[in-house]
Amino acid sequence: MNLSLRIARRYLFAKKSTNAINIITGIAVFGIALGTAALILILAVFNGFEDLITQMFSHFDPELKASPKQGKVFVVDSAQLARLRGLDEVAHVSRTLEEIAFFEYQDEQDFGTLKGVDDFFSRVSGVDTMVREGVYRLKEGDKAFAVSGVGLRNRLGLNINEPFTPMTVYMAKRKEVGPFGQPFRKRYLYPAGTFVIQQEYDQKYILASLDFAQELMGYRDEISALEIKLTPAARMSGAKEAVQEILGDQVIVKDRYEQEEAFLKLMNMEKWLSYAIVSLMMLMVAFNMIGALWMVVLEKRHDIAILKSMGGTDAFVRRIFLNEGLLLTLLGIGIGFGIALLLYGAQKQFELLRIPGQFVVPAYPASLRLVDFLTVLVTVAAIGLLASWPPSRRAARVPAVIREE
Repeated sequence: MNLSLRIARRYLFAKKSTNAINIITGIAVFGIALGTAALILILAVFNGFEDLITQMFSHFDPELKASPKQGKVFVVDSAQLARLRGLDEVAHVSRTLEEIAFFEYQDEQDFGTLKGVDDFFSRVSGVDTMVREGVYRLKEGDKAFAVSGVGLRNRLGLNINEPFTPMTVYMAKRKEVGPFGQPFRKRYLYPAGTFVIQQEYDQKYILASLDFAQELMGYRDEISALEIKLTPAARMSGAKEAVQEILGDQVIVKDRYEQEEAFLKLMNMEKWLSYAIVSLMMLMVAFNMIGALWMVVLEKRHDIAILKSMGGTDAFVRRIFLNEGLLLTLLGIGIGFGIALLLYGAQKQFELLRIPGQFVVPAYPASLRLVDFLTVLVTVAAIGLLASWPPSRRAARVPAVIREE
């Protein structure tokens, strides 16, 4: 341990001649601890919401999604499908086709998105595990069934317990029709179940079989997307490159983050804005530490003069008080980490902060990550060093000979 750090440590724990210095120092450390705990908990709550929303998206958004760069649909041949399914990183591949449609059920009507999916879709998305009413069934013999989001089900008044009342689906024809022609194709679906995933999807989607959607839209082999589930050991970047190579340049492959990029970027921005606001509040708290160190400088003027008369340089004296400020900051950070861990454990165990109203979870979610601790450590340590700079400069200006008046 270098000499300046040893002296700083002794100044930190030595008894002060004036009790006010101890009180101000304690307040400074306590303020740093509370600010540190607040920063950790803010990041933990945003991480919790991010994990929760990502988990909800995972029941509808695939790990990889391949869609056309231009237009709405593209064709993938059987050889490409076989190559994709033969990749070591790929567990399942599902073909999907979606388009806006008009739905009518008894006296209710509304717009929504019809999504045709093949038999692999439930394995890719896990949507069958999110069915809260009825069953996940898309076809049985020649009869076509639908699984609806709960929001669209409520608007249309769908009754899955009424097996003889179908829902009418209208889809605009892609080709122009004559003045007396019918501009819409009309088919029938029987409600089989209701899924609950996330409000955006619940209000928008009705699932049907891929064959039904292709026939209704007038397509044969065209699809809107290939949705891919990876194996647990797969590396996302490597799998994405392999899929892109097989499908070619006419198709764009996106991972789960890129599929919801705008939403997740907005959430990330809110997270770091909140972090910045609390960090600015920490700068206010740092004034307490400036005051505490300034009083220590005044108290140790004679010690500083002795050090300088023994050959201590201005830089050496400055380092002593920079080190003391850093030690004060690290003490506050350590206490703050302890407070944050205690509150995090209490929230996970007892759900102290609950979310009012009807939400998917009863209490605020939280998730701690090592990188957050490192980020907070660097941020608060930088603030502590910044606050230590004025007192350390003042200490360096203390002369080697002090005249007593």
